[in-house]
Amino acid sequence: MMRSLLTATRPVNDVPRVIWLLLLISLIGQCLFHYFQADLEATKKPLSSPPDSEIISLVGLSDRLTSARLTMLWLQAFDNQPGISLSLKELDYARVIEWLDVILQLDSHMQYPLLAAARFYAEVPDSGRQRQMLRFIQDKFLQQPDVRWSSMAHAVYIAKHRLGDIELARHFARLLRLHATAAHVPYWAKQMEFFVLEDMGELEAARILIGGLLDSGELDDPQQQRFLAERLQQLEQRIQSQ
Repeated sequence: MMRSLLTATRPVNDVPRVIWLLLLISLIGQCLFHYFQADLEATKKPLSSPPDSEIISLVGLSDRLTSARLTMLWLQAFDNQPGISLSLKELDYARVIEWLDVILQLDSHMQYPLLAAARFYAEVPDSGRQRQMLRFIQDKFLQQPDVRWSSMAHAVYIAKHRLGDIELARHFARLLRLHATAAHVPYWAKQMEFFVLEDMGELEAARILIGGLLDSGELDDPQQQRFLAERLQQLEQRIQSQ
């Protein structure tokens, strides 16, 4: 049986030349692929300017919402290029902001671009880039404050705890109080300015703000009224003890 199998085995010389040629081409192709892939891995691709939002929409078959989501996914993954993991500090933040702006043009109610600006791009340990993102968040918040209030709340946190800029944090918190006035905006967001003022040691300013809000009659929630009345009492006690 074994003898018959060995006899049936064809010698290497019987393999058609075309098969050898195809194998050789395949081997050369693999070598070239790995060569050029290595060359590609050594090159960092810069982020280019985005096309017009209408062009992106056309590419997405005129589905603006889907186009916005896919573009956002592409942008956030841009720092992971083939063979390279870029640090956020290597990205051109002016270009990043352009892309985020185009995505918001595609879907103005999409929250994720501003959330990414605050909790992803603004987390880079570079104050210049952080401030770029915070300015972008402020500008977009003021366009639709009752929709984008959460991004401004994140901006307060970044300014206070990442930048250590308490004055900027107060500025953002004040914008929240003055502009995000819709009923669905949670009260903790509207009262962030009071806590920032306390952290600044501006107890009298916080007392005046809380007292003015209570006297205005704007609050129709008894729980909110009670909470602020207690805060006002605590502030007055702290002021008297100074």
